Amino acid sequence: MRHAHRTGHPHVEDLRIGVIGLGLRRNLATAAHRPGKGSVVAAVADLDPQIRAKVPELYEGAVAVDDHRRLLEDPSIDAVIVATPDDTHEAIACEALEAGKPAYVEKPLGISVEQCDTILRTAYKTGTRLYVGHNMRHMGVVRLMRDIIARGDIGEVKTVWVRHFVSYGGDYYFKDWHADRTRTTGLLLQKAAHDLDVVHWLAGGYTKRVNALGDLMVYGDLPRREPDTPRPDGWLKEFDWPPTTRHDLHHVVDVEDVSVMNMQLDNGVIAAYQQCHFSPDYFRNYTVIGTEGRLENFGDSPGDEVRVWNTGPTGYRKDADIVYRVPEATGSHGGADERIIGEFCRFVREGGVTDTSPVAARMSVAAGALATRSLREGGMPYDVPELEPELLAYFDGGQLPREAGE
Repeated sequence: MRHAHRTGHPHVEDLRIGVIGLGLRRNLATAAHRPGKGSVVAAVADLDPQIRAKVPELYEGAVAVDDHRRLLEDPSIDAVIVATPDDTHEAIACEALEAGKPAYVEKPLGISVEQCDTILRTAYKTGTRLYVGHNMRHMGVVRLMRDIIARGDIGEVKTVWVRHFVSYGGDYYFKDWHADRTRTTGLLLQKAAHDLDVVHWLAGGYTKRVNALGDLMVYGDLPRREPDTPRPDGWLKEFDWPPTTRHDLHHVVDVEDVSVMNMQLDNGVIAAYQQCHFSPDYFRNYTVIGTEGRLENFGDSPGDEVRVWNTGPTGYRKDADIVYRVPEATGSHGGADERIIGEFCRFVREGGVTDTSPVAARMSVAAGALATRSLREGGMPYDVPELEPELLAYFDGGQLPREAGE
C-alpha cells in the first residue's frame, strides 16, 4: 500500500516525484519537495555516487539509485522530472512516457527538431502527460511584460528585440558539456531556448524563418582540461575577470560565444536576439515595440522595472510615461521554479492547458536549431518545419484523452 503525506486539502495525497538527474537544476527537486503541501521527492536517479550519497539528507525519505529505469518501473512513483543533459532528453523522456509516467522535461525539450517531434509523438501515442520546464513563463518580469501587452499599453506588437548579456558564460557554459555541440547543438539553442520561447509568447506567434551570424571569439583559445578530468573546485562560486584569464575549460569547446539572429514570425512580427558570453553583467533586456508605444525592462529580477513610452513623438527621454515594478518574490529564479513545479503538479493531477506548452518548447528549439545551422553556413536563411496538425491540436487542447482508434 502506498504511503504519502497528506496535504492541506482533504483526501489529496502528496504526489511522489522521481527526479532523474540531480545536477545544475537541483532547484527543481527542492521546489518539488514540499511534504504535506502537494508533492515530495520520493526517489532520485543519478550516475554520480557522490550526489546519490547526499540524497537522504536533502530529501527525507527519498531513495537514490544509479539507473533511472528503476524509477520508471516503480508503481509508487506518480511522475518524474527529467533534468539530465540536453542530449539525453529524447531517450529518457520517451522511456518515461512509454512507462506511463507523466514527465516534466527540463528545457530545451531536445537538441534538434527531430528529437522534439519524437517526444511529442510519443506523448500523443501513449496519452501520457508531457510538461516542459520553460520556467521563464513564470518569472515576474515576463508575466509583467505580457500583462502590459495584453492591456494594450503599446498597441499591437510589431517587433521584439532581445539582448542577452551573460557575464558568467565562460564559467557556466564553457567548463562542462554545454561547450560541446554534440551535447547541445549550440548556445543559440541551449541558452536561448528560454528567450525564444518568451519572444514567441509576447509576440503571439512562432518563428517561421530565421538567419544568424556568430563566432567563437574569446573562449576558443583559452586553456582547457584534459578529457575525463573533473571540473575545478568552486567552479560555480569563483569567477575570473577579465574573461581572457579564464582557464580549466571543457576539453571540447566548439560552440559560439557570440551570436545574433533574426526571426520572421508566422503573424508578421519581426524579432531579433543577441547573446554574448563575456559581458561584464548578466541579465536579459527585452524591447517590445507596438503600434502605440514600446516597453523595455531594466533588470529582470524582483524589484526591477519595466518602463513604457507611449506618447510622442519626441527625442530621447530618460523618463518613461509609465513605470511598472517587477513584483517581489522569493525562491530560485525569482520564484519561477516554485511556481512552475506547482503548475506541473496540478497538471499531473488534472491535465488541461498550462502556461507552458510542449508545442512552444518545440518551436523554440526549432528556431534555435535552424539559427545555429544558419550561422555555421554564413547566415543562410532557413524555414522552420511545420508541426503535424494532429500534434498541434492535441497539445493545444490540453492533451485530452483521445477516442479509441484515433
